[in-house]
Amino acid sequence: MSMGTQLLAIGEALIDWIPEQIGVAIRRVDSFHPVVGGAPANVCGAFARLGGRAKMITQLGQDPFGDKIIDEFKRYHIDCDAVLRTDRANTSFAFVALDAAGGREFSFFRNPGADMLLEPEQVLEEWFDDGFALHFCSVSLGDFPMREAHKRAISIARQKGMMISFDPNLRRALWNDDDALKSAVREFLPLADVLKVSDEELFFLTGTSCAKEAKDQLFAGNVKLILCTGGAKGAQAFTRSESAYAPGVRVKAIDTTGAGDAFIGAFLYKLYENRIGCGQIADLERGQLESFLQFSNRYCAHSVQKHGALASYPTTAELTGKGEESENKR
Repeated sequence: MSMGTQLLAIGEALIDWIPEQIGVAIRRVDSFHPVVGGAPANVCGAFARLGGRAKMITQLGQDPFGDKIIDEFKRYHIDCDAVLRTDRANTSFAFVALDAAGGREFSFFRNPGADMLLEPEQVLEEWFDDGFALHFCSVSLGDFPMREAHKRAISIARQKGMMISFDPNLRRALWNDDDALKSAVREFLPLADVLKVSDEELFFLTGTSCAKEAKDQLFAGNVKLILCTGGAKGAQAFTRSESAYAPGVRVKAIDTTGAGDAFIGAFLYKLYENRIGCGQIADLERGQLESFLQFSNRYCAHSVQKHGALASYPTTAELTGKGEESENKR
């Protein structure tokens, strides 16, 4: 089976309301401005900005904010063939506050949001015909129709030999309790070939912040590659037989929105660029892993120096330009 050429992602696409003031809680923010977001959509954006083909599977409301998201997807060359519309709910919102270091506080308006109501029978097999990988997160794994839509999408992708990528991207405020969130992640984790977790998520899921200690708990089911990110502390990668580390790129962070999405989008792009499909992930060598981690760290570091997610993602030319070289020096 030949390897496809398109990254697909399923889940939420929404409007992130970004604060005009930095370093204050949401309740203290005087004004916000809207930007297109949603972790799976961001991953599509990073992949497309680097020169890949990306398609988003989601559902938006029949409202101007849904129109805004589609306009932005087209601007960043994200395929909208699998973006559906509904009048049963509005497009989802997420209000964000940023502390002085670029860290975030969230408040979601999504009860329900249009994305949550995507039914499994709406997911069409033809969307996956030229698929390289399918990426998803945990925000859309709650007790609503989109959860079952994920299961159908994963099943189709698996049948077609696609790589499955999972970034839990935990948003605890969206769940009734931590146990429900952990249960959902543990149910879907074994379905993935590639798992990406931040250091904070690692502790939440395994009880330890040491990736080497935690990895044996995470190598479950189909998991072949684990990526652990720590921002400026760097990133680690583990297969069952190899491990690698790349130091972080120290920059002044302005906005960390979409930073983890930039990392996994860049890493998936490097896998695609090097023609590494689902069957080759387990055999990645240390040198390859280090190279891909270095690239992804650099891509992530570039993104946090600008506001927003999609708008902060560089093209390959922008990333390798001389101006960017000096910008990212310690």
